[in-house]
Amino acid sequence: MGAREDVLITGEELMRRLDAGEPIALLDVRWEFGGPDGAEAYLRGHLPGAVYVSLEEELTDHSVAGRGRHPLPTGRDVQDAARRWGLRMGVPVVVYDDWIRAGSARAWWMLTAAGIPDVRILDGGLATWTGELQRGTVTPEPGDVSVTDDDLYAAARKTVTADGALDDGRVLLDSRPPERYRGEADFTDPAAGHIPGALNVPSTSVLSGEGAWLSGPELTRLFSESKVGVGSDVAVYCGSGVTAAIVIAGLAAIGVDAALFPGSWSEWSSDPARPVATG
Repeated sequence: MGAREDVLITGEELMRRLDAGEPIALLDVRWEFGGPDGAEAYLRGHLPGAVYVSLEEELTDHSVAGRGRHPLPTGRDVQDAARRWGLRMGVPVVVYDDWIRAGSARAWWMLTAAGIPDVRILDGGLATWTGELQRGTVTPEPGDVSVTDDDLYAAARKTVTADGALDDGRVLLDSRPPERYRGEADFTDPAAGHIPGALNVPSTSVLSGEGAWLSGPELTRLFSESKVGVGSDVAVYCGSGVTAAIVIAGLAAIGVDAALFPGSWSEWSSDPARPVATG
């Protein structure tokens, strides 16, 4: 498979593989910034056999202090959750959501950071699914996947810290909306603006109007405007480390291995000694 096929799967391919009887673990990771938990939407209708995953409760460890609004859980917690979701060794995983690919990209990043192989995002999200939906809760048989590294901040996918975000030679991308990047308004975090030197590539800019990632040539052209290509040393941040994964997935789809700043702006802006740029 190419880089894109390692990261994304189309609705057509997913349906074909399921119709052929292939075992695939499906995770419903519906979440929206400032919106309700996705559990009720899941109960009303989800991909057949899909298990609901809570971004706030299972993909975040809110007991961690000083790491922003969505701190990463431990590898041990990811393993416990993944087994609860029924993930098994040798069985591919497909994650999906219904809002700008935020929940699914977070799950994809976290599972691959934990070393779980063959995880792909449903390109275009739930809207691309043309088959029937299942109502109610799915409770799978316990899985058997193993996570060997307990520290996701130093695991299989690259990360940077607040102290390392400004390393010389690194391209730093801010994936928040332009108005938050410019510092015109920020009602969520202690300060408005961006990390000095960061370039703005909004997470929504890597998606089409239908919510699928842009084509390979389109992504290559978009990122080349920020001097990012294969072999670049690049890190991405957002408000709290969630939507940055959308951009990281887009970079991975064209063969660029980008790092995540997990605490993102919520961690950076919490320290008044750190510099803030506007405009």
